[in-house]
Amino acid sequence: MAYLCEIHEWDNRQHLDRIGKFAFILAKSMGLSGEETTIISIASQLHDVGKIRTPKELLVTTKGLNAGDWKKIEEHTLQGAAILESKSSTVLQTGSMIALTHHERWDGSGYPNKLRNQEIPLSGRICAVIDVFDALTTHRSYKEIVSEEEALRLIKESSGVLFDPDVVKAFDREFLEIRKIKKAFD
Repeated sequence: MAYLCEIHEWDNRQHLDRIGKFAFILAKSMGLSGEETTIISIASQLHDVGKIRTPKELLVTTKGLNAGDWKKIEEHTLQGAAILESKSSTVLQTGSMIALTHHERWDGSGYPNKLRNQEIPLSGRICAVIDVFDALTTHRSYKEIVSEEEALRLIKESSGVLFDPDVVKAFDREFLEIRKIKKAFD
């Protein structure tokens, strides 16, 4: 399901595979149980499933976007949560929560609900860090690649502002393993 939705933007299967592996490493490092770690790892790959309902031209443009365009793109969080809503599947429930909250920010500046600190589920806080890292270090039509070290520096500088300090500490602690995973996809 995640692969089909991501192809709407570009063939992004490697991004999803990396996100799943990064999430597993961070969840494990943060002391979550094996079952929780596995669920977050799988569910995190569904974080952008709502983009299937975003106009394709907005996702692939290299031109500037206006406020209305950004609003449509930001709706992917709400759309993804709705698509994944489930009463019986823990993975889909977690995926729905991640889809909804992976753009929330520690200081409340994110979207869609301006959640802050512990209001953001841990799964969403984990996905926020790894999604930004992967976006920074991977070619996208609208930006230049940032080195892995620079991405780490930017994430650490945003600890306590954009990102949960505990998640950032785990990311820093596991950075060598994260780099190995990233390199395996190069």
